[in-house]
Amino acid sequence: MALNLIKLCVGCDSVEDLEEWISFRLDERRRAGEPVEQYHTTRMVPTRRDELLDGGSLYWVIKGSVQCRQRLLDVRPFVDDEGISRCHLVLDPVVTRTDWQPRRAFQGWRYLKVQDAPADLGAGHAGLAEMPPKLRQELADLGLL
Repeated sequence: MALNLIKLCVGCDSVEDLEEWISFRLDERRRAGEPVEQYHTTRMVPTRRDELLDGGSLYWVIKGSVQCRQRLLDVRPFVDDEGISRCHLVLDPVVTRTDWQPRRAFQGWRYLKVQDAPADLGAGHAGLAEMPPKLRQELADLGLL
């Protein structure tokens, strides 16, 4: 059964910021002749790898709400130059917008059960993705999203 991760998206003010950052990093890797894949580096290595790779995603908390997700493709533990164990969470570069779900700040990542994850925005909510980020945030703060 699939399992997800949830993490704060530090430094991004909107889903659009995240998408721009992903595009920038992929272009950098392409120009450098490196494998063109997107990953997030984390210190803690998830122990439930098989469940995560059985259709799991990384859900991003942006400005106090889960707003989007990226499908997990691989979990690659490694040791950095300073001898510290770390992990690359390899992600599908496609960002899928989700219903907004309020979340308090926390450190690192957490497991997120499928039943607790917000639903993807469906065809009936296509206009929400086109809304300016500030307006979406105000509506979410009011509990209307």
